Amino acid sequence: MEGIPDPYSVQYPWILALVDEQGQSIELIENFDCIGGAMWAQQSYRKSPLVTGVHTIGTQSRFHLRQGSVDLALAGSRFPAGISLVRVEDGEVAVRYIGMGGGGVGASACRAYAGGVLRCESDPSGGGKVAGSTIWLPRMQRVLIGVDDTDTPEEGATWTLAHNIAKTVQDDQSRYLSHTIVQLFPVPFRTKNCVSTVCEFATRDPEALATRFRTLLERHTLSDETGMAVFRGFDPTPLLPYARRVKRGQIDVGELARIHDERLTCVLNGRGIIGAVAALPLFCRFDEALELCDGTH
Repeated sequence: MEGIPDPYSVQYPWILALVDEQGQSIELIENFDCIGGAMWAQQSYRKSPLVTGVHTIGTQSRFHLRQGSVDLALAGSRFPAGISLVRVEDGEVAVRYIGMGGGGVGASACRAYAGGVLRCESDPSGGGKVAGSTIWLPRMQRVLIGVDDTDTPEEGATWTLAHNIAKTVQDDQSRYLSHTIVQLFPVPFRTKNCVSTVCEFATRDPEALATRFRTLLERHTLSDETGMAVFRGFDPTPLLPYARRVKRGQIDVGELARIHDERLTCVLNGRGIIGAVAALPLFCRFDEALELCDGTH
């Protein structure tokens, strides 16, 4: 039987940081391999003053952070680990983790050498030591791509095509983060289920990402009415009122024309553009996105 090369470290596959346009709101996303360790970290880190919220999407812990530097009054069992520094500097984001005992191992060795980390400063950890690490991550931007109407009554499915394109276009500049199916109002001209799809990315090159996505979508769509919309920004909630109208009834494209948001670009303007835009603000809002609002429930 072979031994374990590093039995007291569980390395995070990757970590990244999304930053809003003003550099004030940060979403730290940690892709985890050990769910127990990730849930323990969420429970501990949420007590840090710099953490304003945390939730889980698939195998991702998503920490909502504000900038600052604080001294943490760590206490075994009650507050054994936390985030003590968040700083946006030029094109990078610095994050300082600190913890006691096993929490110090998570705060140092487990995160310092994760994928996506540009460089790190890390303390020796293990046993009862207090240890931590500071990691520097590239500052990345959220890009949402909404798609609708790619299939026909005979073949195809929008959600599968969008997912496969999203996997294909990710590279060292762009990472595919999430996929959300959005139930729309069942209009008479739907294929069958009347759903659109939004794919979420973290990227340092939004233009190249959108171009690659469009190229593959145009190559593989089966419909002449395909819609593709791109939102380049941290928070698409201003689009929620429009999305909820599309979920609750049939609208025409003229209502879409009344949206004025410089972060939104309509790339392919077939009839599916109505649902493509509606999908954008519902990314990762799975319960609301999947709710059927046809007046019968």
